[in-house]
Amino acid sequence: MQRLRLLGTLFALLIACVVQGQSSIPAYRNPELSPRERAVDLCARLSLSEKVSLMEHESSAIERLGIPAFNWWSEALHGVGRNGLATVFPITMGLASTWDDALVQRCFDAVSTEARAKNNTARHEGHAKIYECLSFWTPNINIFRDPRWGRGQETYGEDPYLTGRMGLAVVRGLQGAGSEGRYQKLLACGKHFAVHSGPEWSRHRMNVDDVPLRDLWETYLPAFKTLVQEGHVAEIMCAYQRLDGEPCCGSARLLQQILRKEWGFDGLVTSDCWAVNDFWQEGRHGFSASKVDAVSHAVRSGTDVECGVTFRTLEEGVREGKVTEAEIDTSLIRLLTARFLIGDFDDEALVSWKRIGPEVVDCGAHRQLALEAARRSIVLLQNRDGILPLNPEEKILVVGQNATDSTMQWGNYNGFPSHTETILSALKRRVGSVDYVDCPLVADPSKSATVDEADILNKVRAHGDADVVVFVGGISPRLEGEEMKVEIPGFHGGDRTDIELPDVQRRLMQQLHADGKKVVFVCCSGSAIALEPETVSCDGIVQVWYGGQSGGTAVAEVLFGDYCPGGKLPVTFYRNTAQLPDYEDYHMQGRTYRYMQERPLWPFGYGLSYTSFRLSRPKLKNDVLSVTVKNTGRMDGDEVVQVYLRRVGDDGGPVRALRDFRRVSVPAGKKVRVDIPLDDKTFEWWNPETNTMGRVPGDYEIQVGTSSRAEDLQTIRVTRR
Repeated sequence: MQRLRLLGTLFALLIACVVQGQSSIPAYRNPELSPRERAVDLCARLSLSEKVSLMEHESSAIERLGIPAFNWWSEALHGVGRNGLATVFPITMGLASTWDDALVQRCFDAVSTEARAKNNTARHEGHAKIYECLSFWTPNINIFRDPRWGRGQETYGEDPYLTGRMGLAVVRGLQGAGSEGRYQKLLACGKHFAVHSGPEWSRHRMNVDDVPLRDLWETYLPAFKTLVQEGHVAEIMCAYQRLDGEPCCGSARLLQQILRKEWGFDGLVTSDCWAVNDFWQEGRHGFSASKVDAVSHAVRSGTDVECGVTFRTLEEGVREGKVTEAEIDTSLIRLLTARFLIGDFDDEALVSWKRIGPEVVDCGAHRQLALEAARRSIVLLQNRDGILPLNPEEKILVVGQNATDSTMQWGNYNGFPSHTETILSALKRRVGSVDYVDCPLVADPSKSATVDEADILNKVRAHGDADVVVFVGGISPRLEGEEMKVEIPGFHGGDRTDIELPDVQRRLMQQLHADGKKVVFVCCSGSAIALEPETVSCDGIVQVWYGGQSGGTAVAEVLFGDYCPGGKLPVTFYRNTAQLPDYEDYHMQGRTYRYMQERPLWPFGYGLSYTSFRLSRPKLKNDVLSVTVKNTGRMDGDEVVQVYLRRVGDDGGPVRALRDFRRVSVPAGKKVRVDIPLDDKTFEWWNPETNTMGRVPGDYEIQVGTSSRAEDLQTIRVTRR
């Protein structure tokens, strides 16, 4: 005990000496002060020119004050992006299909570990280039309201609650969930604020207007609110388009009133890349008369950091009285606070994240995690006559370009793994000899060579002894994505003009079916494809998204029953393009499972298994919902218990709305009890009297089941006072 007291006394003396020594250093150099206190002190020491230089995404060093260079632009959509070697996880749409936010948080904890390692290497080498620093512009939590949007693959689907849960997991994984004391692991960024989900071709001039208040608060804003209030996300990125006439990066309503005053956001706002240019450049928004007007308005409205170079004219704006230096200070203090929060100015002895080495990048544990995520992301959509899992003794013929395309599996905004297992190579690894016939995804009239469909069919028929044809098709990230130069039938500027499977694939599978072949369709895509004809021509249909570096292995494991599929759709799979409302209309009526009146091909939350499950009658006691899940089949498997809410008598409201979920693993023949607590947030609903979401007394239906389809749900009726 005496030794402990002595050690305590020595430690106290050491701290006192350190503090005394720090009294002579500038406050911004004192790690014992809060990040904001340090930021305020440093801001006061900067000239106007230096302040402005720190507000562009590429911030140069200011050597006289020991400020290191910093670049605000890095990507980590589903792995560290655009910065060399990295573990590449399934695209976010695939991660959403896991319905496992704990797994998603683990994935992004691995991502942030790799990000820190890469930043440490860059810092030791003396540079801080684009994609190398600690501000990561992810997650994309826009609501995927229409499957034609090419960037929908970057989102977590069509539901506000699922998007919020997944986005929260991403933020906690990236930022470190407070596990490092005074420092944060990275800076995450929720984007694109707000009401943004295509089209790609018009985003720089588009005005989204006449959005009902209910749609705004019930659909487009909840995930952002969740990230701000529950995740304490460090950054928000404002979107390109206008909302009700104002550019989102110049909207005081969005950035000041809603984000800061109503939600209490104390982080920083960054513009989307060159979005401020859209304020004034010809043929775009036509909102500002000049570049100086544009940057001044953006800062006054609440945009703190610009992705671009236009903010350097802010000095001119101050001279002309269009923005004040005090307003610039407000933004600068926010971004300096963020840099102090991640330990950007402090020694690695104080910041353990700075001691992570490059050996963690694409390490064995992360590769295994990528495989686990890919397995759990796969959704079994059709299994006629139990064709799946395949018998490895049968002769398999693989057809389709996506079977051999490794880079397709990386999605967009990707990193570069050390090895990617293609679907074909994984199938060969699993069963040995597998024959293959190539078939392109689309017929591209821009290329001189045409697709000889008869030749492809003859090559397939030459393998007449094949027991099963595994057709690996769909589309690819080279056809859908952000603002792309793709102009072929069905695709325009990164978006799709229809959601049908490309004709060359559809016709070939119809012919194989007519020939009496058993066909399993493996669909690779970033979102929903209309597959109604394929439900006839194909015996099995498996949605595998863009599965990342281990996607091929996961597909092979599912096809041969080494892994029992348990993924669920995070988007509605419509029957055909005709079921979609006007793409450019942001009203929610008729869209997604929440407002759709027609019957889709496969509903939100849907997914089959190789085993079978039965849910008990749900019970509600003391605001805890309980249900037992029994595995009545012969394989261990996963089921997702989904909880929806409907307000009785709300004719203009959603058919139902997701309020909670649990993915549970149940051994064959066993039962697992699931308890889900309900609270006031569970029952938040649109109040037309206050034009807000909140507590609304009345009768509600709690619907519990395995998809959003009515026949898959059981109902408990409750009254909330």
